[in-house]
Amino acid sequence: MALDVLVFGAHPDDIEIGLGGTVARHTAAGHAVGLCDLTAGELGSNGTPEERLRESAAAATVLGAAWRENLRWPDGGITDTPDHLRAAVNLIRQHKPRTIAVPHWRDRHPDHVAASRVLTTAVFRGGLRRFDTGLPPWRPEWVCYYFINETARASFVVDVSAVYDRKREALDCHRSQFAPHGPEAVDTRLTASTFRQLIESRDALFGAHAGVRFAEGLVVRDPIVRAGLLKDGTVKA
Repeated sequence: MALDVLVFGAHPDDIEIGLGGTVARHTAAGHAVGLCDLTAGELGSNGTPEERLRESAAAATVLGAAWRENLRWPDGGITDTPDHLRAAVNLIRQHKPRTIAVPHWRDRHPDHVAASRVLTTAVFRGGLRRFDTGLPPWRPEWVCYYFINETARASFVVDVSAVYDRKREALDCHRSQFAPHGPEAVDTRLTASTFRQLIESRDALFGAHAGVRFAEGLVVRDPIVRAGLLKDGTVKA
């Protein structure tokens, strides 16, 4: 199916952490949004790959995504191998998204940094007609980069105040990461209550700068075209 937005994450909870509100806002407005996780997070201290796949599917339902796919690349092994690039390019060419969102290139987690680099390459290769994968080339209108662990100056923010409870509910689906239980459960950075506080405080800070309750920030490398200097975007003829 043709998509308005395709969002990539390195692990099954990355999209929810960084862009869950934006996904929910687009789907609520009737846009077709697809989600793709590169790995099943099998190196995580808590949860099995099977649990994480079930949790990510539940979160996708909460967010209203058209579909969610996992490429099952090795956790900790996101690289620009020919097989990885071909898989990402084929997904892009198959679904023809107008916009693609990927993790920001600066992050404390090496997988997020690697995902940003590999996916940026895949987007570029996807538009090359001589990069043959059996599907016609496709280039999205633009690529947006979202924050997971780190925060930098955003090119723009999306007001997610009205759908923020859906972001919270989607995050709650990932119980194995944020609220694990059982004899094998261990404390991690994600299980601490301060991690959810960190997510919400970042979204609240972006919101405060924009004059709204909650917002998610994104970075684009292309210039953003406006009609003029007036904030509402209007210019008299």
